[in-house]
Amino acid sequence: MSFQSATPYLHLNGKAEEAMAFYQSALGADLISSQRFGELDDSCPAAMKDRIMHAVMKVGEGMIMMSDGMPDAAPPAGMSVSVALSCTDAEATRKRFDALAEGGAVIAPFNKAPWGAWFGSLTDKYGIAWMFNCDQPS
Repeated sequence: MSFQSATPYLHLNGKAEEAMAFYQSALGADLISSQRFGELDDSCPAAMKDRIMHAVMKVGEGMIMMSDGMPDAAPPAGMSVSVALSCTDAEATRKRFDALAEGGAVIAPFNKAPWGAWFGSLTDKYGIAWMFNCDQPS
């Protein structure tokens, strides 16, 4: 078996639609597809009908997937994963970093790193960890 790719899957507990709009604005992400639980099954409980069952967004050349999940279900245990973004323009990356940090927490400010790249990390307002690495000088 040969892997084609690995894609981060974000569990957003009822905030997927809000997060999609935020990622479009902050990262310039494009919504590829989105499906609600109610589109799948007419017998879906009313509380579930409008929740995002599955969505796919393109971020640069990569993808992220997300879901609202079930209303009473906690996100999977062990959410110790970060979405790593490799970037080519430090100035544009700083703007994206700052936009994504709004309402969240900066872990490492976007600065020149010891290995020569520009690097920063943060947790966004949805609890998702992000790392930005840019090899281009600013």
